[in-house]
Amino acid sequence: MIVAYGIANLLQSVAAARTTVQHTFDPGLLWRLAGHRTYLIGLVCQVAGFVLAFLARRDLPLFLVQASVAAGLGVTAVLGVIVLKWRLPVAEVVLLFLLVGGITALVLSAQPAPSKPLGMAGVIALLGALGAIAVLGVPAVRLQGVPGSVALGALAGLGFSAAAVAARPLASAPTWNAFLADPLLYLLIGHSIVGQLLLGLAMQRGSTTAAVAAMDAAGAVPAAIIGLVLLNDKIWPGREWLAGLGFLVTLAAVIGLTRYAEPQHHHAVAQETARAVQDPTPAPRQNPRMSPRVAEGPVSAQAASTGLRRPITRS
Repeated sequence: MIVAYGIANLLQSVAAARTTVQHTFDPGLLWRLAGHRTYLIGLVCQVAGFVLAFLARRDLPLFLVQASVAAGLGVTAVLGVIVLKWRLPVAEVVLLFLLVGGITALVLSAQPAPSKPLGMAGVIALLGALGAIAVLGVPAVRLQGVPGSVALGALAGLGFSAAAVAARPLASAPTWNAFLADPLLYLLIGHSIVGQLLLGLAMQRGSTTAAVAAMDAAGAVPAAIIGLVLLNDKIWPGREWLAGLGFLVTLAAVIGLTRYAEPQHHHAVAQETARAVQDPTPAPRQNPRMSPRVAEGPVSAQAASTGLRRPITRS
């Protein structure tokens, strides 16, 4: 599950960066993203991770499964460095190690146990949460850069957290008929779709690590509390301190990643390149007295940060 989610995050972030930035809460973004083969492969990986997580929630507490989903962020970051040449600050690397340590503590403290039924009140609460998350997504989509990634990623996390709460008792359905007739199944699907849309919007606005870390942070706390209070999630006796420490370290790590994350997708540069390609007018001859920086044209943020300049030429 961790590996599948990590690969999915990376591939979907690449597809989101290649799609025109959307400033409205429009489900049509998912249709446009589906036109990218990279996104579809990432979606297959995410579905695989979702199925594995669903099976894990049948016996494992939500605080462990949801925190383990956050470990996919580490896989995403490592693959981003290797494949896409991302540059992660030293502080971010340290936080990734803390993330692994926190999840290890949760693994050692979690006691497997079947879930209790959620009840009609819980079903109604999940339905209300679905509407609230969708409404909050309307103003959040107007934010740009890392703040937009964090806000939209956090809302996506709440959606996926609600889906996890629905999945925990649903995984214990005794028959296929009971599984298909359970309203939790359709709430799980609804929250997953809204969360997927919000995550795609978040990845368009800046750092993948910021979007995914915010999603994991917002998704971990509600699910952990609801699981312990309502769904029979258990901790091995005498290891409560280890579970608490692991959860706090994991949460601090993912929140810290949102603080240190730098934008990795620069749509302003991409749009300028597109305009240059569409404009067949020859570029005006540069004045030799102009400074080298002006003569070189727009420079990508990543190139500027590394001291390398890449001119954008016209066709």
